Order: sequence, then structure tokens, then C-alpha cells
Amino acid sequence: MPGLVHIVDDDASFRTAIERRLKKAGYEVAAYPSAQHLLDRLPSENELGCILLDVRIPGLSGPELQGRLSEIGSTLPIVFLTGYADVPTTVRAIKAGAEDVLTKPVSSEELLAAIERAVAHHEVTRGKKNKLDVVHAHIAKLTPREREVFELVIRGKTNKQVAIVLGATERTIKAHRHRVMEKMQVQSLAELVSLAERAGILRDLSGTGLTT
Repeated sequence: MPGLVHIVDDDASFRTAIERRLKKAGYEVAAYPSAQHLLDRLPSENELGCILLDVRIPGLSGPELQGRLSEIGSTLPIVFLTGYADVPTTVRAIKAGAEDVLTKPVSSEELLAAIERAVAHHEVTRGKKNKLDVVHAHIAKLTPREREVFELVIRGKTNKQVAIVLGATERTIKAHRHRVMEKMQVQSLAELVSLAERAGILRDLSGTGLTT
């Protein structure tokens, strides 16, 4: 399952050697001499791939770039490369979501295995993200009143209870609820709750103390 590998390393000869190795294995490659170069040409999330990132690079370091990418919601997995077997750095990188940390010099087998795992992981996370984007797009189509009905219904309120809370008739709430189900493209309350859970709506409501 080849993909696009983004190499970020300030050593030009190393970048060239790795690029040759990866292209031979069937991958497309984009190379950057610094973290800033990658940020300036932010990789698309639509193409399967990963980032091969040196820990110690001038300017923005590898872990700092990892933090920036996390802040902007990048789903591209990161495989770190380091010339120094530094356990604390490795632990921090993995805890922050890195796919792997490899020590230079790295064998072709080890490098390709790590990249294959990273690209496979990206395929899964990208699929989940695409599904979530669809759910959020459906939610965005709800009118303010439909959104209120939606939030009350997923918290287990009956039509009668929703009507009391919103000061409307039960018949009106039933009509709103029907439109909510249509716009969310679900057939049952269970499906609606499942979508809300996946989109983090229930969690957000819990944080505001509105789940009671």
C-alpha cells in the first residue's frame, strides 16, 4: 500500500539516500530541509502517507514540529529518526502520538516496516476523520431549534419532556425530531446517539453539566 512519505532532515545526502530507498520500494517522496519548509507547504490529508522526521534539526525541532502539526489537527503519522538513542526523547515522542522512533543508521527492513505501519495507521485514522467530517456537516445543517431538540433527544428526553423544556407543543417537537433524523440520515434513536457520541457532542454536553 504505497503512499507519500514526507522526509524532514537537514542532511541533504541523508535525504537523497532515504529518498532513493523509498522510491525503490514504490513510495512517492517529498523532501524538506527543515520543519518550517514542511509547514510552508503543508501536506494534504487526502493522500495516504506519513512523515519521516529527524529529531534534531536546526530551527524548529522534530518534537516542536510534531506539536505544531497536532495543534492544526494533522492526521499524518510521524516516524522519528534520531542519531542518538535518547530514551526520554523517545518516550515523549511516543506519548505525543509518534508512530515510531528509529535510531540512525537504520536498516532498509526496519525503515520500510515502520513506514508501512505508519501508512496503514493513516488509512484507518483518515477513514475515521472523513466519517466524522460527514457527521459534523449534517449537524451544521440543523436549524437552531432543531439543534436544541437534537441535544435534548440524545440525552434521553421524550418528546413530551422536550416540549416542556422548549415551551412548544409535543406535535411541534415531533415534527422537529423527524427533520433532525432526516438531516442526520439515521433511522433510529440509537443511531442518532451513536453519531452524537462519535462527534463528541455527548461529551461536550457532559462537560457543561447538561446531561442530567
